[in-house]
Amino acid sequence: MSNATRGVLYVHSAPSALCPHVEWAVAGVLGAPASLAWSPQPAEQGTYRCEVSWQGGAGLAATLASALRGWDRLRFEVTEEPTSRSEGVRFSSTPSLGVFHAVIGLHGDIMVPEERLKAAMAKASLGTATLEDELGLLLGRPWDDELEAFRYAGDGAPVRWLHQVG
Repeated sequence: MSNATRGVLYVHSAPSALCPHVEWAVAGVLGAPASLAWSPQPAEQGTYRCEVSWQGGAGLAATLASALRGWDRLRFEVTEEPTSRSEGVRFSSTPSLGVFHAVIGLHGDIMVPEERLKAAMAKASLGTATLEDELGLLLGRPWDDELEAFRYAGDGAPVRWLHQVG
């Protein structure tokens, strides 16, 4: 795989009935069985969490996010490290906000395209939004705010490695 990268899928919370479906979706994307190590999510009773480190081709994070984004009550993040040919990415998803996508630079910072910054400044100058709120959206602050309790509850959870086949 010439453009290989790695990343992590964090399922922050999933109802028990959804866990097998998440495993099937991950297995379908990776092309290999995915038996995930689920543990109770203390931030939301009756839900479970897992972390999966993966290796595969660039763009795999987007494919994973697409495979998981449609399920109600699923909170997840998926990251992908940069390669010599591609930027890193992060996808965050919550039931109330939907999916957030960010390009991540070499040092882990969110890279915001110039035109999106100009649009945020235009909205602020028209008075339809504050610049602080618009920049917060560009940086994913609402997603970070909602997911923080779920991230914290996952400290010390076991991590598994999965590899994409072919």
